[in-house]
Amino acid sequence: MYRNKRHFNKERRHFIKKIAIGSSAILFSFGLPIFSISSSAEDGKPDQLASILIDFSKCTGCRTCEAICSSFNNLENIDESLMPGIGNPYHANIKVYNYNPDIDVPSVCSLCSDAPCIQACPISEDPVTNRKALFRDNKTNAIVSDPTRCIGCGNCQEACKNESSGIIRLNRATGMPEGICNLCGGDPQCVKHCPYGALRFEKQTINYSFDRMSPDEIAKQLTKQNYLI
Repeated sequence: MYRNKRHFNKERRHFIKKIAIGSSAILFSFGLPIFSISSSAEDGKPDQLASILIDFSKCTGCRTCEAICSSFNNLENIDESLMPGIGNPYHANIKVYNYNPDIDVPSVCSLCSDAPCIQACPISEDPVTNRKALFRDNKTNAIVSDPTRCIGCGNCQEACKNESSGIIRLNRATGMPEGICNLCGGDPQCVKHCPYGALRFEKQTINYSFDRMSPDEIAKQLTKQNYLI
């Protein structure tokens, strides 16, 4: 029954989009384009940071990405062996927001080229590494938080909320920032396991239509396009 319901939802959305395409020249000929919630450079030119690309027309809101992300990044020690965690969506670094009308919006770190979260960090740069408590990973360019230096001030959360997509949240127990995508070391598991191919991981120059937009802002635009509101 679960699979049938998902299939029904996909068919219904496809039907709605076909009607919309026939009624308005605003929409694209083959459904919604692929959008990235990644960053563009400060000068307005596209950035080349590796990014997770999202095709909102394929997302069904199944939340598989949340479960996989949480499981992969929160391993359990069982009999002295590290095993995948239980996949609690709360601990995922990608979040799926559901809206009515039927719009599903995955949200993940924007990898902002100017990194307002890092700029807002009040911790002085380490004289050896030149890193604050928040810094970019040398391999993936993902934003990393150093819990040994972070003071839990929340400045990064506010900067992300005011200047980007607002994905950073503070841990209820520690006050430390969380929800920042680490790109799984360069091999995002959410992309590999998305059952509908709604997520892609690429490193290339792309114009980011929904750069730094919150899920609410994205949902408003998608609602206008899908439902001709």
